[in-house]
Amino acid sequence: MKIIRVFPRRTSYTPTDSFAFVGDPSLFRPEADRVEISCTFTWDIPEARRLAQAWATDYPMDLVRGKVMLGGPAFGHGNWANDFTPNLYVKGGITFTSRGCNHHCPWCLVPEWEGRLRLLEPAPGHIVQDNNLLQTGRGHMTKVFAMLKRQPRAAQFSGGLEAALVDDWVAEELRGLRIGQVFLACDTDEAEKPLARALKRLSFLPRDKLRCYALLAYRGEAMEKGLVRLRRIWELGALPFAQLYQPPDRWIEYAPEWKALARTWSRPAATKAYMQSLF
Repeated sequence: MKIIRVFPRRTSYTPTDSFAFVGDPSLFRPEADRVEISCTFTWDIPEARRLAQAWATDYPMDLVRGKVMLGGPAFGHGNWANDFTPNLYVKGGITFTSRGCNHHCPWCLVPEWEGRLRLLEPAPGHIVQDNNLLQTGRGHMTKVFAMLKRQPRAAQFSGGLEAALVDDWVAEELRGLRIGQVFLACDTDEAEKPLARALKRLSFLPRDKLRCYALLAYRGEAMEKGLVRLRRIWELGALPFAQLYQPPDRWIEYAPEWKALARTWSRPAATKAYMQSLF
């Protein structure tokens, strides 16, 4: 089946094949069995609905089965989270080997959108985007690590590894891989101790390969407090990746000062320059 996939905005994960489009129909309109408008972020829903109308002009609706279909994570829990097809909604090289998460962090939409953890058969790819790979258990992780060893490119754990679950076994398995980047997280002050333990176990990796997501501005967090946490992540041996909190139902337009802080602490060169300026 030939499926055209349409996205409201381009991201670093958007597919690049000839059946993937961003925005309105172009002059090139390939023959297709179906058009799927894929919306990830809730604030893009109005644009996704507009695109569905625009594409329906060139690919008329079938009264029996809609030829132009609208869906994706932004519309909540659904069949999209039950499996993973490589190269369909994300570009080549990205893989999901599980869906969901058993935690219920108040800022995270994964439990609501994807539900509890479910295992998938590991599809080939070097960028692992699982929400919580380390919850899947050693049997599943062994299959994932074996798959990664067969990939031509170094492994990237962009979905993040839960610091509290990085034990000696996980560290040894990672030591046996070609690593591009490992992402951890430190979104609260309480997350600092498990992060420190994980980074100690992963000390065989250089700072440039140890990234750490850091949520900023959640529930009115002061900028000074966020900066302290970012600098602490650096001191522990990781390279911070700052993320400004966005709620599920709207887009927050942050002040220039917040945006500047996030830019500095999400770009490695800028972060390194800032830290060098302190000495």
